[in-house]
Amino acid sequence: MTSPDTLPTPVAAALEAANAGDIEGFLRSFAAEGAVDDWGRVFRGHDAIREWSDAEFIGKQVVLDVTAVRTEGDVTTVSARVGGKGFNGPSDFAFTVTGERLALMRITG
Repeated sequence: MTSPDTLPTPVAAALEAANAGDIEGFLRSFAAEGAVDDWGRVFRGHDAIREWSDAEFIGKQVVLDVTAVRTEGDVTTVSARVGGKGFNGPSDFAFTVTGERLALMRITG
């Protein structure tokens, strides 16, 4: 189990940016060809991630309250209580880290 204090840098940066409403910071945490997989809907590249986030994530003033973290290899799964003006409730986010950036953020539950 990895504690929230020891999150991989790009995961911590993405969570911090989302909670701050900072779309530019959120996008910087992703590789140029990084992607978000929102229950099977895949948004690849910064422009597509921005469109998705504006409509469903940061644009909905998302707040992520981390409740658990686990890391296996290059995948860190963050369990969080999600709040804001969109989906509210528990959810899991599986982040695949490649180098200093996120290759994928998959919303899994």
